[in-house]
Amino acid sequence: PGYANARFAGSNDEDCLAADQAEAVARLVRLRRRRPLVLTADRGRGKTAALGIACARLLAAGQAHIQVTAPRPEAIAALFERLTALRPEGKCHDNRFVEAGVGCVEFMAPDVLSDKLERGEVGGPGSWLLVDEAAAIPAAMLGAWLTAFPRIVFATTVHGYEGSGRGFALRFRERLERQAPEWQQYHLAAPIRWCADDPLEPLINQLLLLDAEPPAAVPLAPLFLQHWQQAQLAADEQALRAVFGLLVQAHYRTTPGDLQRLLDERGLSITTLASDGQIQAVCVSADEGGFAPELAERVARGERRLPGHLLAQSLAAHAGSRQALTARLRRVQRIAVHPERRREGLGRHLLEAEREAAREAGIDLLGASFGAEPGLLAFWQALGFCTVRLGLSRETSTGEHAVMVTAPLSAEGSAIRIELVRRFRRLLPALLAFELAALDPEVVLALLSEGGSPSRVEGERQDLADVAGAGREPALARPALQALVWRAAQAPPHDRELAWLAGWAFQGRDLAWLAAQAGVAGRRQALARLRKIVGRYLPAGESGEVGGFPPR
Repeated sequence: PGYANARFAGSNDEDCLAADQAEAVARLVRLRRRRPLVLTADRGRGKTAALGIACARLLAAGQAHIQVTAPRPEAIAALFERLTALRPEGKCHDNRFVEAGVGCVEFMAPDVLSDKLERGEVGGPGSWLLVDEAAAIPAAMLGAWLTAFPRIVFATTVHGYEGSGRGFALRFRERLERQAPEWQQYHLAAPIRWCADDPLEPLINQLLLLDAEPPAAVPLAPLFLQHWQQAQLAADEQALRAVFGLLVQAHYRTTPGDLQRLLDERGLSITTLASDGQIQAVCVSADEGGFAPELAERVARGERRLPGHLLAQSLAAHAGSRQALTARLRRVQRIAVHPERRREGLGRHLLEAEREAAREAGIDLLGASFGAEPGLLAFWQALGFCTVRLGLSRETSTGEHAVMVTAPLSAEGSAIRIELVRRFRRLLPALLAFELAALDPEVVLALLSEGGSPSRVEGERQDLADVAGAGREPALARPALQALVWRAAQAPPHDRELAWLAGWAFQGRDLAWLAAQAGVAGRRQALARLRKIVGRYLPAGESGEVGGFPPR
């Protein structure tokens, strides 16, 4: 409000309200190939408006098409507002700005953008992508965009529920350094929504913990495990800020409702690990299930929907398990480790403590739901969890498929988990061929690595040898190639060539896709590469066999 009439001291740019906003716009417009810009700001600094101003100037300079994405369309409303004000000849409709004879600025949700990128419909030479609230988007997805778009901007909020810009920088810095070592960063500090030193801003930050930060990292000190009552945590301001700061840094989406649920939701369990008095990791879980059989049947049939109970209700509705509703489940809602203490075993320590506490409480299954990503799947698999369900569509805001994993804690839980895993593994090949044909092939390998590989059938060895060295059409030996991939997936880590073979064998990805992944030109070279991959993995077909392959 009042943007057009407001002027702040220090800005010589008539379109900008502060000097650092003008500098951000200048950097955006001058952006060079393969030198991505990371733009950070606290809330109310005009970051998104700066993107809109830059779009207006890029259109004026002859850039015909600019792609924009964010977790949700509302996040970039200020971009289109400023763009429309500065380019009144154009029209904005359905998050797409078009100026006849000049160009367009188009918003795409992350999942749509990734799908189009997979099909080669976006990206490439001369393309631009502006990513707002990048901290709320998985790093793997950002990395794919970084590769595809020569000019790309990652804008994010440092403090606030949009995600932690500092956490984003820590998570994404390694990939930036590897893929674009000349990347640059700029921070907007001058407030626009607020007056300088307005007491309302720190008050709102304090009330909603918008500025909550993780405490200091304390390596090499003994760890102290603590289970918190919600009232106890609410009364300890320092501990509450530390816990919430860790949760915001580690997770892509946080809302004021998460703070309320942390303190008020019934049946919530909060466990922390501390070193030298500083909380270094936190696990939040909630009890589910335990329904009477009659209610469980109604829920499974879709006639009732109860608040909470995400894991239990989803396994009943989508995996057909009524027992998941009558048994007692505990779902790990969130687990977060200090960014400087990761890969030290703190997450494992927390989950092992949660598993023991749940077993003592009479829980049958411990589970979790998260975005399907190879690294996360490997973490849970190493702790004995198995996949029991995978969402058929990507979440709009993250572009990832939701995956559910469980570990049994009782005899009843073991029986339920065995049946859930059996159903999922039997269904998986068909899902990969149809509904999950666009799933990341590295996630496919992570899923195939669970539960054993197929037994070799008669003639399979010859089929594989013929594909590798005798010129046989690979499609005519697809069952043997699927078995080869499934068997090789049992021995992680997996290389990218095995992921390519999985994409071709299970998901129907064509040779054009394989050529693009391998960086070769044409069907003939792609086919030769496929044969070479089969030949390299052929010895895996001679290894020991494990039963459990789903029926053909």
